[in-house]
Amino acid sequence: MNRREFLRDNVALSAGALAASVLPSAASDAQRIVMDPTPQFEISPHLYMQMMEPLGVTDSSVAASWDYQTDDWRSDFIETTRDLAPGCVRFGGLVSRYYKWREGVGQVSTRPPMRNHVWGGWETNRVGTHEFVDFCRRVDAEPLYCVNFMSDGHTEFAHTHEGQNRTGDAQEAADWVSYANDPDNADRKRNGVASPYKIQLWQLGNETSYGQGGFSKEESIQHTMEFARAMKQRDPSIHLIGWGDRHGGPAEPLWAGDLVRQAGEHLDYVAIHMMGQHPRHPDSTLIGRRWEATPEQAWGELLELANNVERRVTELEQALAGASSPAGIAITEGHLSLPPNNTSPLLREWLTGVYHARSMNIYQRHGARVKIATAADFNGTRWTSNALLVPVPRGRSYLLPAGSVMRLFKRHNGTHGVALKSCPADLDVAASRAGGRYFLHVANLNYGRAVEASLAVDGVMLRAGRTFAIAPENLREYVDQDRADVFVPVEKAISGEPAQELKWRFPAGSVTAVELES
Repeated sequence: MNRREFLRDNVALSAGALAASVLPSAASDAQRIVMDPTPQFEISPHLYMQMMEPLGVTDSSVAASWDYQTDDWRSDFIETTRDLAPGCVRFGGLVSRYYKWREGVGQVSTRPPMRNHVWGGWETNRVGTHEFVDFCRRVDAEPLYCVNFMSDGHTEFAHTHEGQNRTGDAQEAADWVSYANDPDNADRKRNGVASPYKIQLWQLGNETSYGQGGFSKEESIQHTMEFARAMKQRDPSIHLIGWGDRHGGPAEPLWAGDLVRQAGEHLDYVAIHMMGQHPRHPDSTLIGRRWEATPEQAWGELLELANNVERRVTELEQALAGASSPAGIAITEGHLSLPPNNTSPLLREWLTGVYHARSMNIYQRHGARVKIATAADFNGTRWTSNALLVPVPRGRSYLLPAGSVMRLFKRHNGTHGVALKSCPADLDVAASRAGGRYFLHVANLNYGRAVEASLAVDGVMLRAGRTFAIAPENLREYVDQDRADVFVPVEKAISGEPAQELKWRFPAGSVTAVELES
């Protein structure tokens, strides 16, 4: 057996074993998807989130999504995002280390420009608090803001080349909460906004443990308590997200355990980022354009990478459980990190579709803890690690494979997760229900083989069903602005008389949402 065959077969087996956290109970169950109807946990409305960040000269991102002709968000951007249906949208990222919220409120002509220290260039601050919250309301998403958490401890932002101090303290963060949520805030009213924005989700900083020169774990925890007390004093109803990832390599412990032991009373969620999802093998076919000659090997490597998502989520769950913390998990950033950095053309191809589906299925299967999660960055013009691209100077916004998968799963989903009693080993499945309706998110892990399976809910008679599938015949199918609808799911009815089991054939490499009526 050569390396390619070994990788393909073993990745398929390991992925199948993780797929539903069950193994087929008997040979007769090998091709059956059987749901236990008992609700296990509530699925968070914020599970399928997106993340917006001004990316400077690297990707025009936020600026390209704004129509300066009409002085409003681009209508095609609003329309496509509303169809994507994110549960919440986060504004922040590395830019939060030097972002000053007051520069983005009030009369537009008086807002000072901001040098984008990490991403290059200058930001006009045309999109500030009012514009971002307005965008979220128009696409039916909750706003989530990252506050300037003393620049995550990076002191260089206290003394910039422009002679500015770009760090933000707890007082500044608390003032932002008051500006947003206090019904009587004079500054907001003076800026023409009478009603409070009622922003409930706030993250303390961004990637606080990553890189060199930032806070130590102890410093981060102490400042977490300081910020949390100040912010919740202004509005006790807000939900705070603290940083729980590690500093250094995998041998280092997560910060999460000590974080919740010391500051847990102030926090609702603990965040990590699903970064570093990059090729593991020196001769990886995911590097350069090698996958074009060996697409099946690339498929196997991508499934192998998805296993890391499961390991990371499980590790954080164990850290929180070990500290007896009820905090939820927030994966507030995460994407495939394929070379060239953030612009790999492979991320336009359906070869990556099942990776994204497995990632989102893992988050939903762990939904008792995972409450906020994403599989991509959000909007931009050239980064293929995004969910949505905005063609410039004009054109219709469209979804990349990651966005298409998140749209499919978010739109066809239940309110409560349920367990699987059996599942084929080569399908990755997450199951849910809403009343008498049952939902399956199914990814066929096989590169070249369809899987036929019976669909059943234990003890329940099924009377109807529908499937919504993204199933290109060529798994190297790609999307761009001239072929924006290539990954639009196709709806089909599951025919048959009312029965305890229905059957369906899942095409090779497909991602399918199934709805069943009892």
